[in-house]
Amino acid sequence: MTAIPVSLGTDFPKAPKFWQRFIRDPQVVIGTLVVLLLIFSAIFAPLLTSYDPTRLSPRDKFQAPNAEHIFGTDQLGRDILARVLYGARVSLLVGLLAVALSAIIGTSLGAVSGYFGGWSDAIIMRITDTFLAIPGLVLTIGMVAVLGPGLDKLVLAIAITSWPTYTRLVRSSYMSIKQLQYVEAARSVGVRTPRIMFRHILPNAIGPILVVMMIGTAGAIITEAGLSFLGIGLEPKTPTWGRMLSEAQEHIRSYAYMSIFPGIAIMILTLGFNLLGEGLRDLLDPKQRKS
Repeated sequence: MTAIPVSLGTDFPKAPKFWQRFIRDPQVVIGTLVVLLLIFSAIFAPLLTSYDPTRLSPRDKFQAPNAEHIFGTDQLGRDILARVLYGARVSLLVGLLAVALSAIIGTSLGAVSGYFGGWSDAIIMRITDTFLAIPGLVLTIGMVAVLGPGLDKLVLAIAITSWPTYTRLVRSSYMSIKQLQYVEAARSVGVRTPRIMFRHILPNAIGPILVVMMIGTAGAIITEAGLSFLGIGLEPKTPTWGRMLSEAQEHIRSYAYMSIFPGIAIMILTLGFNLLGEGLRDLLDPKQRKS
């Protein structure tokens, strides 16, 4: 059987032109550098600091930033720089895993809904509307309360509350792309439905999905920080930026540096992913490419 080629010309730019525009766009370059820098810092945290983020040292408590403790120490004598670096691991892991899982769930459901339509579309869309009707943070808190504390359970809770965005996006893309001639040609020569859905249609819908994933990662990181600030989601011993802010609020008048550094870390990481997402949206926009 003759293979039907995938048409990437309508929605996804050719690789050479894409990378040329990528490196010329300051917004997406800055976002990429910020994200890569923080990923590097999280991975190589043991090389960037010699302190254990969970080690208690009451003698060293409330030390302002100095040569030994660059970001200072908290109320239990723990090094804040070490806690910020190791906290980046938690934020990135939760954000990336939650977004990947929610994208897989949402894309699969959106593909089925948009391609087949009919009763399957009606059922999936009603379930999607039900999830969207509940505020995301409230639903996440409820899921965490049911599932209990733990990194894997927190990732699952965020993913379960985030998939409807991908479902709606993919559904609309599939409903328009499935009408194109190359899809009709694939059907006419007997190409199997799963291959059409995920080999021929999905590549043309991947651009908007990537954009939402970047912005969704920033949202997942903020959600994790918010839950940690409230004291739920992860074990108390786990160094997280949200928990650092929660512990610092009692001492913010006298030791403001305790909240400044984790707050800046959250801001920079979410800004990086948002810049990357917004930049990718412009790069993958057909109207922008024609201009």
